[in-house]
Amino acid sequence: MSREAKLKQLAEKRQEIFLGGGEKKIEEQHQDGKMTARERIMALLDEGSFVELDQFVTHRGTDLGMDQVKAPGEGVVTGYGTMDGRLVYLYSQDHTVIGGSLGEMHARKICKVMDMALKTGAPLIGITDSGGVRLQEGIDALNGYGKIYKRHALISGVVPQIAVVLGPCAGGAVYSPALADFVFMADKAQMFITGPQLIQTAGGASISGEELGGAATQSSTAGNVHFYAQDEAECMGQIRRLMSFLPANNLEGIPVFECNDPAERMDAVLADIVPEDDSQPFDMHDIIVALADNHDFFEIQADFAKNMLIGFIRLNGMTVGVVANQPMVLDGALDMDAADKAARFVRFCDSMGIPLLTLVDSIGNLPSAEQEHKGAIRHGAKLLYAYAESTVPKITLIVRKAYGYAYLAMGSQALGADVAIAWPSAEIAVMSAPAAAGIVYREEIEASAEPQATQDEKIAEYQEQFVNPYFAASRGLIDMIIEPEQTRFYLIKSLDSLICKKESRPGKKHDNLPL
Repeated sequence: MSREAKLKQLAEKRQEIFLGGGEKKIEEQHQDGKMTARERIMALLDEGSFVELDQFVTHRGTDLGMDQVKAPGEGVVTGYGTMDGRLVYLYSQDHTVIGGSLGEMHARKICKVMDMALKTGAPLIGITDSGGVRLQEGIDALNGYGKIYKRHALISGVVPQIAVVLGPCAGGAVYSPALADFVFMADKAQMFITGPQLIQTAGGASISGEELGGAATQSSTAGNVHFYAQDEAECMGQIRRLMSFLPANNLEGIPVFECNDPAERMDAVLADIVPEDDSQPFDMHDIIVALADNHDFFEIQADFAKNMLIGFIRLNGMTVGVVANQPMVLDGALDMDAADKAARFVRFCDSMGIPLLTLVDSIGNLPSAEQEHKGAIRHGAKLLYAYAESTVPKITLIVRKAYGYAYLAMGSQALGADVAIAWPSAEIAVMSAPAAAGIVYREEIEASAEPQATQDEKIAEYQEQFVNPYFAASRGLIDMIIEPEQTRFYLIKSLDSLICKKESRPGKKHDNLPL
């Protein structure tokens, strides 16, 4: 065969692979409002940067008619490219090819880019649009999922893992996103372990796929999804924005951007943001936005466990992870979902060397028999554990209420906070003054000729003596009490002082997080 003939053959084979399941399947994909596997990659990466790997891999199944089935590219596009000039490895399942189903060689392609991400210290992005395991390949396909799961575990804490669900994701496929650090999902995509039909067959109620595992359900009710997008274009923008806050790996160091927002900037809104009546809520978003460079807060899991806020800001150009109570919801009380949400985020930030800023305003645990019976103790312990094991710079700001468990769990000095700051409005105590006075002075109140007046007097007395930042500061548990409008300046100074922090932990195989 001549050189020209060989080049023509290469071009023809590539064209066949680029067409995937064919023009009709591609058109169906577009009619559903979905991009193709390659279009998604091009929308995500810098123009012209994508390098495809394993283009010509094919399945080797022969059972159930697979010997007659062509699967260009084996139903998944894999390779690497750059995002804002930074290397990333990625794979994108091709729903036009056998429904994007996962077979032995499909899994092998994914495993190779996972291995390359680990070797090179580059983030990994996986785009799911798959009908699930390829039944015609049986245990060979199922084993492929296991190999992928193992790699997720090995990569965890080394490079960021991003999962993107843009189509069906069912059965064994769901655990790949579950093992990733952040999960993105676009509207109309669905993710569930067992579908509506199986649930109904097993005696459950009739339910639609959207109700069971749609993007809205997964982001707000189940909490399996961190970012919910109206369409795929919005989803790609969310991914690029998240990646701008993250280091490439656990050794690189966090990205630092040039900052045109003065470190000494004061925000007058902070002076009056906390209501004088401590029973009145306020929106913690307002404080976070006021403190951040250029008032930019990138919130994560915004639709789930809304009594807890997590996300990224920059302080003087440096990425900082934020964990904050939200007094607008449940008075900032900590329940199981809030503890899980915060603990997972704290552990991610610690694994990637991202400093933590904790903002506190919480009455403590959520009083609830249901919570107790479902394991509130176990879930609450996760948050304690996450802060205690973390070694990154940790700054805690107590804005208002820090009662009992909330004081301890929300980045207290006892758990390793490097700098603890309080506003004059801070209330730091085992419990609120009315609750404490009712216990400590119960006999005196009951014996009084005027119980209500005595109770009010004792509440005021307890409040003055214990429920304020000065008592904690006198014990060395608060490093500084500051004017609210000066908070940004003190946070940046504190962060600067901690940038070279080194802290070791006892040698061990691994910890035993209370799961």
